[in-house]
Amino acid sequence: MIVTRILAVRHGETAWNRDTRIQGHTDIALNDHGRWQAHRLADALRDEPIAACYASDLGRALETARAVARHHDLPVHTHTGLRERCFGRFEGHTWTELEARFPEESLAWRKRVPDFAPAGGETLLQLRERVVRTVTELAARHPGEQVLMVAHGGVLDILYRAATRLELQAPRSWELPNTAVNRLLWSPEGLSLVGWADTTHLQTAEGRQALDEQ
Repeated sequence: MIVTRILAVRHGETAWNRDTRIQGHTDIALNDHGRWQAHRLADALRDEPIAACYASDLGRALETARAVARHHDLPVHTHTGLRERCFGRFEGHTWTELEARFPEESLAWRKRVPDFAPAGGETLLQLRERVVRTVTELAARHPGEQVLMVAHGGVLDILYRAATRLELQAPRSWELPNTAVNRLLWSPEGLSLVGWADTTHLQTAEGRQALDEQ
């Protein structure tokens, strides 16, 4: 069976990541550390065979993908289907603020109720349908090849669950670090997991110091 290999990556860090503010569809740029992470990622993937680069159209994902694409002389193709989950009125708030302002909705979110959506946002069911459809569409274009997909934490969470056949409400026991390299295989039968959360490229003295300061 011919498969498509996927390098699935979460964007680099932003100021809102550091402040634990919900970003969703809000277009927040990478901060200095996020740009450093993107360059380290690009160096780590320099010798990887990459047939195409895809990214969410939000700036933090697009800038991360472009750092990698430059080494491969490839364009970055954006797709709105790779966007983060839309969190509606939750966007811009911290976890603490949400619990104080919207206690019932925050509880539904924390319990991962599949059909719950913040006002103006998406449900987990809608997110899963969008992400799996998009990744299937893009991966099917590249049988026998490897592609880069740069997206967001919520998107990566859905991909992990799809590849390991975990339900939406299963507690998360895996990490979603910024610019970690996650390896998946796609075939018409679905996704499978090869490797997850490889942050070897960030394990330098400079990187450890920056992380310790967070």
